[in-house]
Amino acid sequence: MVQERAFPAFQTVPAQVTREEGLMLYEDMVLGRFFEDKCAEMYYRGKMFGFVHLYNGQEAVSTGVIRAMRQSEDYVCSTYRDHVHALSCGVPAREVMAELFGKATGCSKGRGGSMHLFSAEHRLLGGFAFIGEGIPVATGAAFQSKYRREVLGDESADQVTACFFGDGTTNNGQFFECLNMAALWKLPIIFVVENNKWAIGMAHDRASSQTEIYKKASVFGMPGYEVDGMDVLAVRGVAQEAVRRARAGEGPTLIECLTYRFRGHSLADPDELRSKEEKEAWLARDPLKKLSAYLIEQSLVTQSELKDIEKKVQAVVEDAVKFGLESPEPDPSELYKYIFAED
Repeated sequence: MVQERAFPAFQTVPAQVTREEGLMLYEDMVLGRFFEDKCAEMYYRGKMFGFVHLYNGQEAVSTGVIRAMRQSEDYVCSTYRDHVHALSCGVPAREVMAELFGKATGCSKGRGGSMHLFSAEHRLLGGFAFIGEGIPVATGAAFQSKYRREVLGDESADQVTACFFGDGTTNNGQFFECLNMAALWKLPIIFVVENNKWAIGMAHDRASSQTEIYKKASVFGMPGYEVDGMDVLAVRGVAQEAVRRARAGEGPTLIECLTYRFRGHSLADPDELRSKEEKEAWLARDPLKKLSAYLIEQSLVTQSELKDIEKKVQAVVEDAVKFGLESPEPDPSELYKYIFAED
């Protein structure tokens, strides 16, 4: 058995934040957590159907990376665990929840559901059911930014693309092929590994010959970083540097975020493979509690201010549910609509 590296000593420098930035980061993570908790409630009440993969525990990765980028300008490519990525991109909670209910008002017009959120307006390139599917899409998005700027002379084309995927994906061909192309062409892309230790039911240390994924970047001559994925400030610090490099034309970066999902692989997963001790060890590293403690310790905010944010977010989530439940189903007459780009 390969030696597990649950809590290594991290070398990254956490980002310094102002009061306003701290509040923004906390609100974004709370929105992700409360939204996913509500999804679980709706699923078990029989209001939400299909496969639903929740993000609880991994909020620091989404917030740390996406909120270090330009909302509605830079591109984000997600996975089937995409609800919180969409929210961090700025897709309204109403549109995300309505999509999970399969309603016409959803961000994918009710066609996508939980695993296929998409928003052209917010530069969310989609969630994908098969692992690795989004990596070539993200690589293409990064290529068009570089092509428009360097070949077509469009000085405004300095967009950066963030591509998210899990630890299991890093053993797939798309991962190696696209990292190679991105490095060769110095594409403005950030490859973000959300290493939650479990590729569905396979422990990462049993499936990969090189368990330290960030080291794979060296093969392609690109920077690779290992970061505490339960610490939003640590993720933000690494992400800001990766965004700077990409926007300056210095090429791609691979970031491995060591994180943990607090629920099973999906809401249909009984979650019997992971030990109680392992779950408790990671629950103690809850990213929301870590950030709130830091903000209070640094006298940037008060406990009551954080409670006010939580009340505000809870109201947003409740409103999203009401909106989703009351929204109309897609019209059967539009069954063939939105298949081709011209629609």
